[in-house]
Amino acid sequence: MITKKIVPIFAGGGTRLPAHVGILQALQEFDLEFDHLVGVSGGSIISSLYASGLTLAEIKHIALNTNYNQFREFSLIKLIRSGGLSSGDVFERWIDRLLNGKTFADLDYNLHVVATDVARGQPVIFDKEHTPDVKVSLAVRFSMSIPLVFSFKTFGKHLMVDGSILSEDALHRDWAKDETPVICFRLKGEYEYDEIQVKGIFPIVQYISLLIRTFMTTISREYINNEFWHNTVVVNTGLSSAVDFNMTTLQKEALFYKGYYTAHKILPIKVKALSE
Repeated sequence: MITKKIVPIFAGGGTRLPAHVGILQALQEFDLEFDHLVGVSGGSIISSLYASGLTLAEIKHIALNTNYNQFREFSLIKLIRSGGLSSGDVFERWIDRLLNGKTFADLDYNLHVVATDVARGQPVIFDKEHTPDVKVSLAVRFSMSIPLVFSFKTFGKHLMVDGSILSEDALHRDWAKDETPVICFRLKGEYEYDEIQVKGIFPIVQYISLLIRTFMTTISREYINNEFWHNTVVVNTGLSSAVDFNMTTLQKEALFYKGYYTAHKILPIKVKALSE
């Protein structure tokens, strides 16, 4: 019997949001059912919009037409005081407006947003079961907090940062608690950057840029354990960077089609394997 119900995991991506929208398009065309979905880092943005009831066309419009640069600041004061160049507050207000201020209890879908508690090195899961009254926008803000780009934030006893830091076994679990199979969609970049010149009497800006870029590249190229390969779909996003806040519309459209065509090609293979 062919599996018709899954739990999709939209993992990582940073600013490469359109790739996840393309994946969603492929999921709809294959008529795969899901009432649970998981979002991590940039994937939490797209999954939260979908879980809130927005149509795929509306989400695609947001991903293609939003100026990501509005979320980026460059404050060394914020970096020293709270660990990030940007507070993340502008982003949180933006996503909260799109979600109409919904909490997890308000969602029709069972959305699970995963962030990292760097104080304990453990995942923190936001969903209807654990945090029903928490605003979804707050959880997404935690999950996509790229280190050094966005400030660390506390949540209770937790110190929250990007969920992409987590190891794979933190994501591959029985999310629906009924053994519904998961399929994890991961974005992998093959970056070839122009060299950043480190010079001048105050080179801290260049050093920070190098560190952020290297960190995100390392996460993107993370080795996939054989244990999880059967239910992982890797979308190669080419030269697109996870921290490119200045993408053109053409670059965003290219990401959408990379996500769509990869998922369209690989999904039947993965679904068949999960059904055997």
